[in-house]
Amino acid sequence: MTQTEFSIAGVGGQGSILAGVILGTAAVTYGGKYAVQTQAYSSQQRGGFAVTWVIISDQPVMFPRVTHPDVLVAQAQDSINRFAHTLKADGILIVDSDMIPTPPEDIEQVFKVPATSIARNRLKAPVTMNMVMLGALYKVTGVLSREALEKAIRDAIPQDKAQLNLDAFHLGFESV
Repeated sequence: MTQTEFSIAGVGGQGSILAGVILGTAAVTYGGKYAVQTQAYSSQQRGGFAVTWVIISDQPVMFPRVTHPDVLVAQAQDSINRFAHTLKADGILIVDSDMIPTPPEDIEQVFKVPATSIARNRLKAPVTMNMVMLGALYKVTGVLSREALEKAIRDAIPQDKAQLNLDAFHLGFESV
C-alpha cells in the first residue's frame, strides 16, 4: 500500500488550508485515490497559525490523523516552530524561502521556493503564494498528476481567478 502524509502549514491568510483541500480533492476526484483532509487554525482571522493535514493513499485510509508527515510544506517561520519536529526522519521539507530564510539544518531533504516573491513580483497577486507552493509540492513529490491538480484548482477557485492561480502553480513547479 502506498500512502503519503502531508502537513501544509502557514499563518492565516496564506491559503494553507485551501491548498490542502485542493490536494485532497485532486486525489479523490481526479486521481483515483483515497484521501483524508483535516485542518486546524487559531481564532485570529489573519496572522494566527493555520495548518491542514492530507493523507493520500491507494487504499482506504483507516486512521485519519497525520502524526509524522512524509512532507511538510512550511509557509511561515511559525510553521517550522510548530511542525518541523513532526516530520519523518527521511521526510521532505518545502519552505517559502522568503519567509523562512534558514530552514532547520537537521532535515536532509529541503526544497526552497521563493513563493512570496513569485506571487508578489511576477504575478502581482500575493494571495497566490499557496498555489506556488502547491506547484512545488507537485514537482517534488509527483504524488498526483499535474492534470488532476489543475482540474482541482479550477474547481476550487472562482473562474475569473483560475488562470492566475494556474500560472502560480506552474511557476511553483518551475522554481524547484
